Amino acid sequence: MRVALVTIVLALLATSARAEGEIGSDDSVRAADKGTFGIGIILGEPTGISARLYLSDDTAVQAGVGFAFIGDGLHAHADYVLHPLILQTRDSFVLPVYVGPGVRIINYEKGRDNHVFTLGIRAVGGLLFDFKTVPLDAFVEIAGVIEFGFADNDGGFGLSFNAAAGARYYF
Repeated sequence: MRVALVTIVLALLATSARAEGEIGSDDSVRAADKGTFGIGIILGEPTGISARLYLSDDTAVQAGVGFAFIGDGLHAHADYVLHPLILQTRDSFVLPVYVGPGVRIINYEKGRDNHVFTLGIRAVGGLLFDFKTVPLDAFVEIAGVIEFGFADNDGGFGLSFNAAAGARYYF
């Protein structure tokens, strides 16, 4: 599992893809001089590192790696998000809504010798406060997760929720 987490983080950091389309148009989520890859912090469930790569003006891939305090374990997720609605556009910021599907893996630490590895499907929604004048954004999101736990005595299907907020700097 640690190899998979390291691979996800390295793939996000090593990518140098650029968004296509008319960046900076009046109805765009992205500012014209802002980069397409951002990295920063995420606080909540999980608490750790957050990254986002814009594929176009209204689509992105985002990921988070960190510690799950409620679940008491290591958490990683990746989402493909769309920006179907822009709530507010000003000279200094854009406020879009984002939604999309994703995946989550988590290794629950349930005692000294009891670890439960789970794999889940995520449905995420959130608000993105995207600054136009500086290469920063701030976000708040909530996600529902349908997960399957792989363990002898504690496995099976379950439901979980994540809520977090954070900020990212763009290159």
